[in-house]
Amino acid sequence: QVQLVESGGGLVQAGGSLRLSCTASGLPFRHYTMGWFRQAPGKERDFVATIRPWNSSTSYLDSVKGRFTISRDNAKNTVYLQVNSLKPEDTAVYYCAAARTNGALVESYEYDYWGQGTQVTVSS
Repeated sequence: QVQLVESGGGLVQAGGSLRLSCTASGLPFRHYTMGWFRQAPGKERDFVATIRPWNSSTSYLDSVKGRFTISRDNAKNTVYLQVNSLKPEDTAVYYCAAARTNGALVESYEYDYWGQGTQVTVSS
């Protein structure tokens, strides 16, 4: 079966950095659009970044542009989210997602598979 396993979350001070990873199994990774979403306590799950298969074009939430970078390594079936200049408002559980559809997908319903999430906490 399909599995997405995130790692790399943690507790950091404002201004710090983390590298989140998500390794997929059970699907043809290079054919899938991959995305990162986040959910803060009491809030809805929000789009953060997405990367398309083949040309690896990317799209970002406006508030993370210039601070976050999504990338993928198809040989390792892994998608990354480099998060820099972290702010307390970035605190959330970060989820990796995979979609069969090729596109700049920003809605959670467009994704077919989800990981269990990794907690990112930014202290002020």
